[in-house]
Amino acid sequence: MTMLGSFALRCMLACAVVCCTALGFSPSQAHANEITVYTSYEEDEAAAFLAAMQRDLPDLRVNMLRLSTGDLHARMLAEAANPRHDVIWGWAVTNMVDPRVLAMLEPYEPQGIERVPARFRDPEGRWFAKTGYMAAFCVNNEVLQRRNLPMPTSWADLLKPEFQGEVVMPNPASSGTGYLQIASILQMKGEDAGWDFLRELDRNIAQYIKSGSRPCNVASAGEFAVGASFALRAIKNIDEGYPITMVIPAEGAGNELEATGLMRSSRNKEAAKRFIDWTLSEAAVEEYYKWKEIVTVSGGTMPESFIKAGLPEDIGSVMVDMDFDWSAANRDRILRQWQDELER
Repeated sequence: MTMLGSFALRCMLACAVVCCTALGFSPSQAHANEITVYTSYEEDEAAAFLAAMQRDLPDLRVNMLRLSTGDLHARMLAEAANPRHDVIWGWAVTNMVDPRVLAMLEPYEPQGIERVPARFRDPEGRWFAKTGYMAAFCVNNEVLQRRNLPMPTSWADLLKPEFQGEVVMPNPASSGTGYLQIASILQMKGEDAGWDFLRELDRNIAQYIKSGSRPCNVASAGEFAVGASFALRAIKNIDEGYPITMVIPAEGAGNELEATGLMRSSRNKEAAKRFIDWTLSEAAVEEYYKWKEIVTVSGGTMPESFIKAGLPEDIGSVMVDMDFDWSAANRDRILRQWQDELER
């Protein structure tokens, strides 16, 4: 299947199961069994999750707006005085713990919350994280062969002069994947050495792309040798037949958890709670294991295709021990510096 055909299929699937706010929905039109959710799940992930939800809750209508992590953060803050949604779903913990966001959330203990370890929940019950993602490189084998490039195994390898103009990364100002990559490098190396590394890496970067998945997609299509992206995008593209290798950086994979919470301002809280309860159901967990490399909810098994693509069964062994509080507290400052020095 071509990249265009694959993308079109994913978009059609997403449109088949959700109704976007951009198409004219407003909160005043909501009914008792109708809610609006904001999410940063990838389009195909969200479509699959909502399709499973609708099989279990056919009477519940979910209007979804999907934005990249940073763009959703900006929208949340812009609408703070009059939020337009009922649930924030599958959004980076680094953004969720912003005090301005926490003030918009209402504590809620959903059915099945005991399946989520306490370390993946807000102590005050305002959010819980059931899924997550981690950084990985999508390396096009054909481009490497054609241009006589070595297989990179680490962030350090991407500094080699032969990779000049062959690497694409997500823009951390808009992409949660991009921000976790930057934050993990700064946390692993320390800020001074980390910024020096990012400046050196910038010499080889062809583009900073708004989406976390698109660097993998353009590398898969052969436009560049390496796309710094996230593991599940690499696995899915390998499944679709693209000639890529998934590489988890030898230094460790930066990672992010995806959280869900109930909006204090929701006008349809009973329906919103039904939806949140469903996100911890057996059907939901089964679906997460098909799409996510990090699942915090007990139960389920990693698919064989994930292992075949190169994901270790013990993913904790390759994950950076992220300090999410640090990432959140320093996010605005780090992004300002990145935009001042590196954005183009």
